[in-house]
Amino acid sequence: MTRTPDEPVVRDYLLLGLRLGRLVDGFVDCWFGDPALARRVAAEPAPDPAALARDASGLLRALDDSGLAEDRRRFLRAQVRALECSANRLAGAGTTFLDEVEAYFNVEIGLADTGRYAEVHDQIAALLPGPGDLRARLMAHHDRDRLPPELLGPALRALSGGLRDLVGARFGLPADETVEYEVVGDKPWNAFNRYTGGFRSLVTINADAGHGMSALPHLATHECYPGHHTEHCAKEAGLVRAGGHGEQVISLVNTPQCLMAEGTAELALTAVMGEGWGPWTAGILTGIGARMDGGLAERLLPLTARLLAARQDAAILLHDRGTDPDVVVAYLQRWMLVSEERARHMVRFLTDPLWRAYTVTYIEGARLVGAWLAARPAGQSVTERYRRLLDEPLLPATLSADLAAAS
Repeated sequence: MTRTPDEPVVRDYLLLGLRLGRLVDGFVDCWFGDPALARRVAAEPAPDPAALARDASGLLRALDDSGLAEDRRRFLRAQVRALECSANRLAGAGTTFLDEVEAYFNVEIGLADTGRYAEVHDQIAALLPGPGDLRARLMAHHDRDRLPPELLGPALRALSGGLRDLVGARFGLPADETVEYEVVGDKPWNAFNRYTGGFRSLVTINADAGHGMSALPHLATHECYPGHHTEHCAKEAGLVRAGGHGEQVISLVNTPQCLMAEGTAELALTAVMGEGWGPWTAGILTGIGARMDGGLAERLLPLTARLLAARQDAAILLHDRGTDPDVVVAYLQRWMLVSEERARHMVRFLTDPLWRAYTVTYIEGARLVGAWLAARPAGQSVTERYRRLLDEPLLPATLSADLAAAS
C-alpha cells in the first residue's frame, strides 16, 4: 500500500487532483495512492472549483520553497498549471481553446495544410488500386480487415502474450505484472487502460469502434506492451517505490503528463517491433482463426495514421473557429477517408466536456516523441531512448529543449 507522502506540496497536489475528480467523472485517470487520502476527499462536501483554482495558484507559489529536487518541482509546476486551468474553466472563467490547450499540454497547435492529406491519399490509392471513390475503396478494405467482435478479446490476449515476451526481454517487466481485458460498447473512445497499481491494468475495448486486425498491434502496444501498462509499471517500480516520488501515484486528464503518456504509447509499436510487425501479427492471428495481409497492413497503417491529424483540425474548427458540427463531420469524412458514422463518433469525442482537447495528446504527443526518438544521440538505440520515456518524469518542454539543442 502506498502511504500518504510526507512532502506537503505533494500531498496538496494529490488532494487537488482528487478533488477535481469529484467534480468531473473520469478526470482521475489513474490512482494507486493511499486509500485514506481518497476516503478523506470522498467524505468532503462537493468542492468549489473557484476555491480549487486558488489552491492551485497557492501550490504553484509553494513549489519554489518546497525542498523537492528540481526535476520534481518542474513536473509538478507543469501539472499544477494545467489543473489551475481546469479549475478555472469549471468555475466559469473564459479562455480561448488554443490557450486552454497550451495550458494543459505545453504545446501550441494550428490547422494542418490539407495538401499533406491529399498527398497521403495518393499514396493510399497506389496501395488500393481499383475503380471507385478512394474513401469507398479504403472502407471496403477496412470491412475485409474488421475482426468479428467475438474474436476481439482472444486476438488481443494472443497479441499481448507475444508482445509481453518481447517487452520483457527488451525493457524488463515486474515478474507479477498482469493485464486483463474486457469488451464493452457505447463509449466515446476506442480503448482505455485503467491502471490499478501493484503492476496491474484493466484494458477496456469499445467493440462499437469496429476494430480492424491491422490496427490491433497498435492497440495492444499502445495500451499494454510497451505502452501505458508498461510505463505505469516502470514508474511505480522506479519513481514511486524506489524513489519516493509520491506525485506519480496519480494520473490526471488534460495535463502534460497525459500528452507524454499518449505520445509514448503512440510510438510503442515502433519501439518494440520496428519493421516486420505485419507478418508477425498475421502469424499470431492465424492461431485464432483470423486471416490478414500482414505486408499490406504494415504499408497502409502508417499512411492512415498520417491522416489522424485531421482530428486535431476538427477540434480547432469546433472550439476555436465555431464551425458547425455537420461541416466538421464532412471535413473528417473527406480528409480521413472515413464514413459519416465514424466521423460523428469522432465529433462525439471532441465535444465531450472532458475529452474535447484530449485528441491533442495523440497528435502532438506522437509528433514530439517521434521527433525526439529520431534525434537520439549517435550510438544510442531506440530501446535505450524509449526506456527514458518509461522510467523518467519527462515533460513536453524537456523533449522540446532536447530537440532544440540537437538542431
